[in-house]
Amino acid sequence: MFTASSRRAPRWSWLPRRRVAGSVLALLISAASLGAQAQPALSLEQALRLAQDRSRQLSAQEFAAAAAREMSAAAGQLPDPTLKAGVNNLPVDGADRFSLTRDFMTMRSIAVMQELTRDDKRKARSARFDREAELAEAGRSAALADLRRDTAMAWLDTHFQQRMRDLLRDQRAEAALQIEAAEAAYRGGRGTQADLFAARSAVAQIDNRLREIEGQLASARTRLARWVGAAAEQDLAAPPSLDAAPLDAAGLEARLDHHPQIAVLARQEAAARADVDVANSAKRPDWSVELMFSQRGSAYSNMVSLNVSVPLQWDQKNRQDREVTARLALAEQLRAQREEATREHAAETRIWLLQWQSGRERLVQYDSALIPLATERTRAALAAYRGGSSPLAAVLEARRMEIDTRMERLRLEMDAAGLWARLQYLIPPEQPPVPTNSATNGVANGTTASKESQR
Repeated sequence: MFTASSRRAPRWSWLPRRRVAGSVLALLISAASLGAQAQPALSLEQALRLAQDRSRQLSAQEFAAAAAREMSAAAGQLPDPTLKAGVNNLPVDGADRFSLTRDFMTMRSIAVMQELTRDDKRKARSARFDREAELAEAGRSAALADLRRDTAMAWLDTHFQQRMRDLLRDQRAEAALQIEAAEAAYRGGRGTQADLFAARSAVAQIDNRLREIEGQLASARTRLARWVGAAAEQDLAAPPSLDAAPLDAAGLEARLDHHPQIAVLARQEAAARADVDVANSAKRPDWSVELMFSQRGSAYSNMVSLNVSVPLQWDQKNRQDREVTARLALAEQLRAQREEATREHAAETRIWLLQWQSGRERLVQYDSALIPLATERTRAALAAYRGGSSPLAAVLEARRMEIDTRMERLRLEMDAAGLWARLQYLIPPEQPPVPTNSATNGVANGTTASKESQR
């Protein structure tokens, strides 16, 4: 038997199931939206750090530098001694053939030979690998500069493509309202069918440009993903200030001494001059000393021998001197290439700076004159159309011109931002100073060093 209390339904049973399900769904949607909002936006500095952490080219250059440092330490050591063993004067016929003890001239010998490489030669070889390590470090700085520049340009490209897409979406929404107005005017007998088709054509043109921008945005995100990986799908934070360039025309020459590509050429020249020092040190031969113990038969005395050997550089002018001259010529070749590259990079950087300054001046003109005029023209045409004194075609033409002006302004800003990135990330922050002695040495200095080595 059921009591009244037992027959009473639970308090929540009277609620409609749809309301409960709707509440749960709303909670899930809210949680999902909060999770999406919690994802941080990707700033330019974060993209640069992420690209640097993901780069394998930087690690490769670090390994190359470490390998050269290890080789430098090894090159500064004496060569390993040589252990020699053999049998001398073994009879091969007669009564004593193949006997190791019966003939007094037969000896079983063991010897140790050591090449006495001069200290200056070992230092020259070690310094050559030190220059190789510095070249690898300069290569890392050049790779870092390229990475930071390309990452920044990909990030800025994605940012401006998004702004172009948003601009076209806003313009499309306004154009869609224009279709509704044209349809209402046509139904009310105040407009023509041609006006309606013109409004729809304007929307179709905006849709076509939107599809183009969407493709360009996808390409920009793909380029950004090459550097930052999956983080390229995140929303982008606000860009940094692009109003100031890190370089100016006055201090350009001094800063270009730290240009990563020029630094690489300077390190290559330093390595070539280290090769000159190695070739100069080879003009003095190294001696070798050999100590040998020879054992004979029990009836004979054992013997000890001490041998000294030295190469005979009998044609030094056609061998060692020519090698030194060839090394000097290669060093001069690299010096000439470095000087030519310095001029090329200086001119290129000046062009970037001038183009960036011109772009910033044109942006001011767009903001102060061109865009306000285009906006006012659209408003005037729309007011005239509403008053019945102007056709819809004039409104659509004014709106198209305004869209084109705003898009041109964004493209100009994007080009200026690309030039800013080239200037901003031209030189990596940890780029070491380039030694000046390698830049001033000429053939005469190298010849003087050669003569000093001969003395």
